[in-house]
Amino acid sequence: MSLAQWLFLALTLLTLLLTAAARRRTASLNDFYTAGGRVPAWQNGLALAGDYLSAAAFLGAAGMYLGQGYDSLAYAVGTLAGWPLLLLLLAEPLRRQGRYTVAGVLSQRFDHAGVRLVGIASSLTVTLCYLIVQLVGAGKLIELLFGLPYLAAVGLVGALMMIYVALGGMLAATWVQMSKAALLFVCALLLAGGVLARYNGSPAALFAAAEKLRGAAAFLPSQALSDPVEVLSLGLGLSLGLLGLPHVLMRFFTVADERAARRSVGIATWLVAGFFLLNLIIGYGALTLIGPDPRFHGADGKLLGGGNMAALHLAQLLGGDFARAAVAAVAFATILAVVAGLTLAGASAVSHDLYASWLKQGQTDPRRELKVSRLATLGLGLAAMLLSTVFQQLNIAVMMGLAFAIAASANFPLLLLALHWRGLRARGVVWGGVAGIVGALALIVCGPAVWVAALGHAKPLFPYSNPALFSLPLAFAAAWLGSRGKR
Repeated sequence: MSLAQWLFLALTLLTLLLTAAARRRTASLNDFYTAGGRVPAWQNGLALAGDYLSAAAFLGAAGMYLGQGYDSLAYAVGTLAGWPLLLLLLAEPLRRQGRYTVAGVLSQRFDHAGVRLVGIASSLTVTLCYLIVQLVGAGKLIELLFGLPYLAAVGLVGALMMIYVALGGMLAATWVQMSKAALLFVCALLLAGGVLARYNGSPAALFAAAEKLRGAAAFLPSQALSDPVEVLSLGLGLSLGLLGLPHVLMRFFTVADERAARRSVGIATWLVAGFFLLNLIIGYGALTLIGPDPRFHGADGKLLGGGNMAALHLAQLLGGDFARAAVAAVAFATILAVVAGLTLAGASAVSHDLYASWLKQGQTDPRRELKVSRLATLGLGLAAMLLSTVFQQLNIAVMMGLAFAIAASANFPLLLLALHWRGLRARGVVWGGVAGIVGALALIVCGPAVWVAALGHAKPLFPYSNPALFSLPLAFAAAWLGSRGKR
């Protein structure tokens, strides 16, 4: 076997051992869903950063710097802006509620079947969209390194994802996220250090080389972000979408109290900011070192393996086969960890909210609920694998932006209003949730990312790739209208 294959196997074995150890400490449903609320704040902060730093943040960001330069920085700033908002608006109120799903938070205030169903639908929609992003990154990575067909590569990731969630629950996901986050930071530090070494340790020299290669365009928005409306819509979706990601919100319930939840977010914010700073060096390093090098491009001039593989080619250039194999293995571990957290969030929405709380009205056997959770894991995994084949050619950082737009339109308005607006009514939750989900999905399907890039039409029905500027106000307006009138 190749070096990359050995490293893949070693990291996979490590994560499976962590899962086995976590299973021995998972004795109840509370342990399965929230690790019993016993995770220390610093560990939860590291795991929270690991939950967030996905394949899009690592592979997709480097590819976007190479292909579009400044655009990737816009994505980084937009996503980073959401962390202080998460701390100010949701972290403590959510932990105080004691509910670890969107539907659970909403139904604690409103004992209404429609409210619970809307919360379940919004969580599953966001989770499935984000899962597709991760599986595309995983499929392309394994396809390039091992020569496996795309579907086989995605199937391998899906199978491991199901094992992690079904056996270990939240504690396993936490430990895997922590180890993956630490490895990811080491990789980013080494790559950024290797890039700067090529420019005598000077970031200014690196940026000067980028300007020499691309001109001022290296530090200006590409055509995709030349429209101020598009930029505003993207930034709104990225910053507020973080506040609607179910797998991130679940992390507030793995700690003991509100103070620990606040500390977790603070630690994660600094870690994410540091990673994006390293990504800036890595991305412009890919642009200046990989961009003009014909060894990493095919006869058609396109990057081998696609734009999402820029970080791997950079590692090959800087450190040879070992560095490339190490970065690939860490990227693979990154994807596995994030999909585990996502799948756990989706499975919780099905087993806890839909089955136990709604269908069984809270009168269910915990063992039966756990079985339903495992079946839901299987269903979500299969659905995400099938859908990932449709979007496999798109840049995963762009796809992440679309997933965030749905989270910002579907989950964020409902949570914000439920926690902070006394005038909200159950009908307003239903109207707002449906408007946010349907509006965001419809605009994405009719926009350039799907209508043109995926479906092959000449022109989009909706001119903007990022719908949050339109779908988010629609959700708030619908919630307000639904909450008017007599009680």
